Amino acid sequence: MRALRILLIVVVVLGGLFVAADRLAVNFAEGEVADRLKTTENLAATPDVSINGFPFLTQLAGSTLDDVEVGIKDYEAAAGDGERIRIDDLTANMKGVEFSGDYSSATAASATGTATIAYDELLKAAKSEPTEVAPGVTARVVSLSDGGNGKIKVGLEVEAPVIGTREMSVLSTVSVKGDTVEVRTDSLPDLAGLDLAEDSVREITDFQQAIDDLPGGIQLDKVEAAPNGVEISVQGSNVQLAG
Repeated sequence: MRALRILLIVVVVLGGLFVAADRLAVNFAEGEVADRLKTTENLAATPDVSINGFPFLTQLAGSTLDDVEVGIKDYEAAAGDGERIRIDDLTANMKGVEFSGDYSSATAASATGTATIAYDELLKAAKSEPTEVAPGVTARVVSLSDGGNGKIKVGLEVEAPVIGTREMSVLSTVSVKGDTVEVRTDSLPDLAGLDLAEDSVREITDFQQAIDDLPGGIQLDKVEAAPNGVEISVQGSNVQLAG
């Protein structure tokens, strides 16, 4: 019985040491991956990285991590024509992350995630300067906000002879087409009773925002209006986590 108790104590101690070593190893690896991501993606701040699953050391021995979560607070993506757009709270869950023997690169078999584009960022893609839609009549987009039921409320300012300057709004649908977020009004506004061509009005109310160069090559999947901005979903395969 005494020998059995000693054996059990040894097993418990060794198990505790293994768990401690495993957690130390995963914490070190998370820091290394975070630093590599900061460098490769040219981030202003170090991202959050969580390597899930236990034990980590057996995953490491097999050169494949089951589940890795990455969180980037602020990310600036290319928006076309040399412009940039800020994406907030980008999170990505990556499955089946394989890394090279020297740990210099890592690729995820698949990835899904979410992020938010604030309305003030998306507004940069709209025509906020007065644009002529008919002789003597100008219009511009002055605000974007949550319109409820998954719609964007687009605030407009119209200026025309006699009526002067008026503000109005329309509800618009937001969607994804390739690498572009598109905003299209559901029904054209009555611009102060003016009889204007649909194409002229849509030049103001409808707009799009390209979003390129997301981390690791992930792509836009879908988008929906929300209280603080548009929420986007992303997905990808063979995503470069580092390298």
